[in-house]
Amino acid sequence: MNGGEDIFDVLIIGAGPIGLACGIEAQRRQMRHVIIEKGCLVNSIFHYPTNMTFFSTSDRLEIGDVPFISHGNKPTRREALEYYRRVAGAWKLNAWIYEKVLEIIGEAGDFTVQTEKGVYHSRTLIVATGFYDNPNLMEIPGEDLPKVKHYYDEPHPYAFRKVAVIGAGNSAVDVALETFRCDADVTMIVREPELKEGIKYWVKPDIENRIAEGSIRAYFNSTVEAIREKEIDIVTPEGKVTLQNDFVLAMTGYHSDFDLLNKTGVRMAQNEWRTPVFDETTFETSIPGVFLAGVVCGGMETTKWIIENSREHAVRIFNFLENTYNRK
Repeated sequence: MNGGEDIFDVLIIGAGPIGLACGIEAQRRQMRHVIIEKGCLVNSIFHYPTNMTFFSTSDRLEIGDVPFISHGNKPTRREALEYYRRVAGAWKLNAWIYEKVLEIIGEAGDFTVQTEKGVYHSRTLIVATGFYDNPNLMEIPGEDLPKVKHYYDEPHPYAFRKVAVIGAGNSAVDVALETFRCDADVTMIVREPELKEGIKYWVKPDIENRIAEGSIRAYFNSTVEAIREKEIDIVTPEGKVTLQNDFVLAMTGYHSDFDLLNKTGVRMAQNEWRTPVFDETTFETSIPGVFLAGVVCGGMETTKWIIENSREHAVRIFNFLENTYNRK
């Protein structure tokens, strides 16, 4: 059993890049730390599409003063996995993976965290769980069919199949283009009047040209109403359309782990984004001793914080901890 009766200065939930950055700051300041992760190291990046290329350059993804050298201008998923493994090893981070948090009780100075494998005690908590494990559901009939995927890995399984791609962002565009080039019959369903402005600049002309020439069909201002084994129903400005369909790839986005935030007692703002309430300088939440770091700070607004603009969260949190809490 992991854990034990020893008390840590800080317990970090989530072993993504920002959780690792928090562990690095703990090491730098000689604070006893433990990182708990329900999946593998940098679990979200591991589950990114196999051929994914980051929008950011490698230097913007660096943590812990460990150089990130990629073969191209933009690093790949595979390169990122190798890089963050090296970072965790170089800093000798105390990370326990494949261990889900079940319960959190206590208060600042004396938190108890129950996981699937043990019990941990810590003076402070940092929630750095990202968002990728929690897809936004469409909540329509047929969404639970096996042919509906909220995660995408690679294009080969969809060759010569009729594929519906739902979404207007980078993920949807990448999926549409990759499956199209693997001989899938691709239709995009976009609820907005056009694709999102933030489409990667080196991809945008490609998808626009494929739609313009009809190689990829697109329904704008449209939504999927129902999914069946061999068909889907789409509500369009011109009325309902029924299409033959083999797979639905729902790139509808993701959201923070609200169940875990509820376990900590963190208060949420009453807005459409369900934003957790926290101090924007220290990142301490409405619960003293509980901090947020990374994408989780945005609630449903998962594009506000990314690796490159939330690496500093760790520094701010630990500056505050170092000046506020006495360590034994």
